[in-house]
Amino acid sequence: MKNLTLLSSITFASILIASSPALSQDPENMVMVPKGEFTMGSQEHKDEHPHNVVLDAYYIDKYEVSNKEYKGFMKATSHAAPAYWDDPRLSKPEQPVVGVNWYDGSAFCEWKGKRLPTEAEWERAAKGPEGHGHYPWGHKLDDTKANYGQKVGKTTAVDSYPAGVSGYGAYNMAGNVFEWVSDWYDPTYFKGSPALNPQGPAAGMNFANQGPVKVLKGGSWLAPSSSLHSSHRFWNQPENNSYGVGLGFRCAKSASSGSIEATQYDFMHALISMGDEKWAEALESINRALKGDPKNEEYMQTKTLIMDQMSNGK
Repeated sequence: MKNLTLLSSITFASILIASSPALSQDPENMVMVPKGEFTMGSQEHKDEHPHNVVLDAYYIDKYEVSNKEYKGFMKATSHAAPAYWDDPRLSKPEQPVVGVNWYDGSAFCEWKGKRLPTEAEWERAAKGPEGHGHYPWGHKLDDTKANYGQKVGKTTAVDSYPAGVSGYGAYNMAGNVFEWVSDWYDPTYFKGSPALNPQGPAAGMNFANQGPVKVLKGGSWLAPSSSLHSSHRFWNQPENNSYGVGLGFRCAKSASSGSIEATQYDFMHALISMGDEKWAEALESINRALKGDPKNEEYMQTKTLIMDQMSNGK
């Protein structure tokens, strides 16, 4: 009977993922990244010192901000057009907006009730649930999964390269356009940064005496393959749109603690972990769900199933 109940729960997971509006339709075309730990940085460069980071749950845009979206922002706020706005290679509605500086991106996100992601948030969304992917799709470079190195000769639509999405469902986190994040850039920051929700250093490196710089992530259609890896760090002065033909952004926002979306996501993850017989992960996820909704009978029953399996040594 217990095995039958367990099977029913695991089967329900697939139904839940496919049919539940709260889980299959992310708010405002965003994807959720649950609270958790990942390895930020890598051994690729000295400024990417690997270290463990824990982030609270948040949402990040599924796509880079498009010209169509940015046009709506300009119309509503009378914000000035970015550089290259009329460049025929780059100006189709479905292409990502380019030629924006940090302040442009920050203003757009604020207008949408969002914000620029932190560097840690951006990197975790790119690396996926495993927390250490060299690229959003895995560890091996694949030029069929990203737009880089002048192979296409222009930006591609924000929903292009579906085979290259990150494990959390975010598109074009390698290539297409470099993306602004909120953090100042300091090459030594990772060696002493906080382990919980790092926000970046208080000030940026003054590069070539041109002023402090902000972090850019993700590579672009112009940039070489070395810039595509998820930990790669680039930088630019926030008021500057140099590299503008390959410079865009996406937005993020924090998930409310105990929100229904966060709680249901944790429940879904618990069921998926049960199906994979990853009982410790399942227990951790269902405990988070119960923290958000402690009287939920379904969650309590699921925890009992997990505890039974763990006590049986399975």
